[in-house]
Amino acid sequence: MNKIYIGGWFQRTMLQLSETYEFLKEGTSKLNLNQNKLYDLHKNLNIKSLNYGIDDLEYLTFDTTEEINVKITEDGLIVLSHTCDNNIDNTIDALTNYYEEHLSKAINYLFSLGAPMPKELINIKNIYPYFIVLDKASKEEMDNLIENTEKVKYFEFSNKSFDIIKGNRIYFINNKTTSLNKVERYIEEQIFIKEFKDQLHRYLNLHRTIWQRIDEVKSKSTIKGKDILKLTSKIDGYRKTVNLIGSRICQMDAYIRTREKIAKSDEDLVESLDLIGYKYENLINTLSYMKNIWDMTNNYLDQADKVFNNLSNEITQKSVKNLTLITSMSLGASLIALFRKQEFTYLGLLFVAILLVAGLVINKVMKIISENKSYEVNDLNYDKNIK
Repeated sequence: MNKIYIGGWFQRTMLQLSETYEFLKEGTSKLNLNQNKLYDLHKNLNIKSLNYGIDDLEYLTFDTTEEINVKITEDGLIVLSHTCDNNIDNTIDALTNYYEEHLSKAINYLFSLGAPMPKELINIKNIYPYFIVLDKASKEEMDNLIENTEKVKYFEFSNKSFDIIKGNRIYFINNKTTSLNKVERYIEEQIFIKEFKDQLHRYLNLHRTIWQRIDEVKSKSTIKGKDILKLTSKIDGYRKTVNLIGSRICQMDAYIRTREKIAKSDEDLVESLDLIGYKYENLINTLSYMKNIWDMTNNYLDQADKVFNNLSNEITQKSVKNLTLITSMSLGASLIALFRKQEFTYLGLLFVAILLVAGLVINKVMKIISENKSYEVNDLNYDKNIK
């Protein structure tokens, strides 16, 4: 048994890689973050050695006192590996625990400033693919491993450098060479492709959720005036989420095209492109589809905004009319006094006061009526099957 690998991906740039390197090296950051918390998070990483390198992409690697190796590239790919003994579960648990409880917490806090993560995407449980690399294993050994762990075999693949048997969560890879370079490059691209696809799927599900919530708001045939502000606030909240996700989707185009270009020019991946090469094109097509879906969601929000803004304007106009009525009543009382050509007496003041109170009462009553009045929601109906 050789090594076990897990990993993940989230959009980053070389600027953020430099910030990560500074944090990993010194336990500090130029950002407005709590330095004591940064120190504790850095200490919790148990870093033994740290290196910065440049290949097709800039990257950094570090080893921990638990003998876990971590590689982070400038586009946000993270790969963790650990030498494996005969207990696969223990090694997987050690890697997963370090990733979730040590590394992810540190990275998330380091980049906690700026555009927030939409709440719908927070605390999503990741189901990692695990890559178990063996050294010159026999076909029988590979078959026994899949039988004793995953039970189900999804596919097999072989080339000059390695053999692969994929189960449900685990890839068993038999390395036929003296170097791990080709295997590790394949693992990196497979993690990126898997994570890229999973992010698009999460965004698709989020689109469905937001669309359904907008539907629930807009599907009411009538709405009470007092509920319009609440519904408008909901629409504004959805707008914020849609804008955040829309920006992330637009960013993803550059990542996938850069990865495709690098992969297709990488000698270590040439033999693996039959297995993963077509996936870049599929992901690019899926990304284009998601952009269209997100534009549609944004347009749907625009329609909802228009509907409720029209209702809000209608209520505002009625409120203005009520205030005009009160002002007119007050002015009328003053004119009556002038026409009588006499100063205001106590009785006259009382008369004006009564008119003002009456006006305020009328305004209050009209407001209550307006809030509880049911307004018709004029909207177009769409066939949901076209989504």
